[in-house]
Amino acid sequence: MKKDKALIKQMIKELGALDTKNMYLNDFFHTWKESDDEIEAVFKVAEILRGLRENNISTKVFDSGLAISIFRDNSTRTRFSFSSACNLLGLAVQDLDEKKSQIAHGETVRETANMISFMADVIGIRDDMYIGKGHTYQKNVAQAVQEGFEDDVLEQRPTLVNLQCDIDHPTQSMADMLHVINEFGGVENLKGKKIAMTWAYSPSYGKPLSVPQGIIGLFTRFGMDVVLAHPEGYDVMPEVEEVAKENAKKSGGSYKKVNSMEEAFKDADIVYPKSWAPFHIMEERTKLVEDKKFDDLDALENQCLLNNAKFKDWACTEEMMKLTKDGKALYMHCLPADITGVSCEQGEVDASVFDKYIVPLYKEASYKPYIIAAMIFLAKFENPSAKLDELMKDATNRIK
Repeated sequence: MKKDKALIKQMIKELGALDTKNMYLNDFFHTWKESDDEIEAVFKVAEILRGLRENNISTKVFDSGLAISIFRDNSTRTRFSFSSACNLLGLAVQDLDEKKSQIAHGETVRETANMISFMADVIGIRDDMYIGKGHTYQKNVAQAVQEGFEDDVLEQRPTLVNLQCDIDHPTQSMADMLHVINEFGGVENLKGKKIAMTWAYSPSYGKPLSVPQGIIGLFTRFGMDVVLAHPEGYDVMPEVEEVAKENAKKSGGSYKKVNSMEEAFKDADIVYPKSWAPFHIMEERTKLVEDKKFDDLDALENQCLLNNAKFKDWACTEEMMKLTKDGKALYMHCLPADITGVSCEQGEVDASVFDKYIVPLYKEASYKPYIIAAMIFLAKFENPSAKLDELMKDATNRIK
């Protein structure tokens, strides 16, 4: 629903009451490292930016500047969401293609980070495939540009946004949560709602852990009953489970882990069936790549595919959906989903279920550009509510 200007002004006023000072000139790595005010601020700014665009008001707060994208894994939604977010704010986007850079010739992370950052205001990085590597790489880039700024090499210190690492996918989980907030009519309506974050069968191997970890690490902050379901052995990182447990205690919600998809789906308000590789397998995979044992890596992949095949009944079917609350739970997915009979012979979700929810799924994805833009905005403006108020007063037409 399009927001009127009175509502946008009210949201800007509410934003002004939140403490966002620690977000200014800072990076965004994991949702659980941000305060409640900071999480709320991201949602508020995302909604305000969307409202301004809906009302044809320009949100171009940069007259010039560069946004650098580094994607070390394939991407459609996140790549285009990052570009859309940066364009929304007035930044040009340049993708670092590592194959065309000097990295292959021994250029260090420190050197690369500074060389790409001379006029950059933000760096978005997706590095999610190897345990212990993705977040570490992002931290190394952040440290390198901080040093470049302190040494007067860089006129400004680019903000780093985690577009997915081996631990968390904050832009995805926050877009998912904003979708849920809107679907259920506000944050105040989420307490006690049950979400089933479940493993689902996929005929492919090595899907990252960061989506399920992002969901349990964020949704437990809202007083929800969060259930993580997977076959035995398909565990996520134990430290992220500890985050989820602690969040649930603080919020008055609950967190539990089960080995039954049926149990997770029973009376659920929201279901999120998504495949991932077991934590211990991802650790082993990383070690084999480090040691260049590629024959062993192929054997590990074959072993994992055979193990996945034992759990083909872990799928979001019409029968499974009937177990949910009134048989009408909100189906969610980060996309692309493995759709039975469409993208694969047998996969995570039946085509009939996926098609029934295709509009809500597209809406879910549509929040990501605004979430990313909000993360950048809050890092670049010390008084974000004043800047947004200025945009409202200027009311420059986006389409003239």
